Amino acid sequence: MIQIEPAVIVEGKYDKIKLSSMLDTLIIATDGFSVFKDIEKQKLIRRIAEKRGILILTDSDAAGFKIRAFIGGSVPPDRVRHAYIPDILGKEKRKRAPSKEGKLGVEGMTTQILLQALEKAGVFCTDVPQPQRSITHADLYADGFSGTAGSRSRRAALLQYFDLPERLNKGALLKVLNTFVRYDEYRRAADALREENR
Repeated sequence: MIQIEPAVIVEGKYDKIKLSSMLDTLIIATDGFSVFKDIEKQKLIRRIAEKRGILILTDSDAAGFKIRAFIGGSVPPDRVRHAYIPDILGKEKRKRAPSKEGKLGVEGMTTQILLQALEKAGVFCTDVPQPQRSITHADLYADGFSGTAGSRSRRAALLQYFDLPERLNKGALLKVLNTFVRYDEYRRAADALREENR
């Protein structure tokens, strides 16, 4: 696994699965064009860009470039990098037919090609500072944000406290919290929310 600092923005879940086997970073799928109407996801991407920067890695077809332009235009230019895959004709194994333009997408690229794209984008980091203490599933459970009676409403309050999208599931919540929030900030939030509910 290669650790990089910026979060990676891809189009779909299969792109995310492919990159998750290679990269140790936050990877967000736009779910195709649905990101154009998903205000919460747009806001989340902007916050992540502000905090650690983003790398956009979309397919090399017209749809991929449209999504790339939309995301890239919504964040400051100094907080976004672009990685490009080459035009390679073909079809992904899981698909019955090639895409409209007949090109392989991110999921169809070899690991070597993807690593070359990342290298050209200049995102490899060799010295990423390790967090002092990560927020864990056990923390969420102990603080009543998961697995307990009333955890859904307490989790919603935590999301609101940090101004995060309400639809984040528990797994995504952990990744996003560990991107934006130090453990001591999480601890203060959990304690403050507990006091409010007394």
